[in-house]
Amino acid sequence: MRVNLTVNGRPQEADDVWEGESLLYVLRERLGLPGSKNACEQGECGSCTVRLDGVPVCACLVAAGQAEGREVVTVEGLADHAGQHSEGTGLAPVQQAFIDAGAVQCGFCTPGLLVAADEMLERNPSPSDADIREALSGNLCRCTGYEKIMDAVRLAAARRSEGV
Repeated sequence: MRVNLTVNGRPQEADDVWEGESLLYVLRERLGLPGSKNACEQGECGSCTVRLDGVPVCACLVAAGQAEGREVVTVEGLADHAGQHSEGTGLAPVQQAFIDAGAVQCGFCTPGLLVAADEMLERNPSPSDADIREALSGNLCRCTGYEKIMDAVRLAAARRSEGV
């Protein structure tokens, strides 16, 4: 089957998609967007989190056909989706905050955390620590211990409120 969807603001088309193929597979293998990671394939780790019509979902659990006619934002499209870039970097503010706070170690969980954090900050620009924990609760990180990730989201929120 053919799947037509909008990915990171651009119309995309994937041909010869098998009925049981995941959105994650289509994004990574057919559309050449490897940012969303393939880890558990069970929706448990969050490394494949993307926004589907604005809502964070685990792309490994979404059948590609369910994305027909819908809008997907991946980690590669965060800066364009946010409509803003950190000065001179081309990155979304949340991406720059993760770098500045040292919230990236192996990087495998980072794309899902970034997408989830970006969505939460769009919805709640002044989150409490509990809000941040709740928004990121579906994303597992085996390296950082989460404190630097929390720092990064707090930093992104502070910069957002200052208009940076």
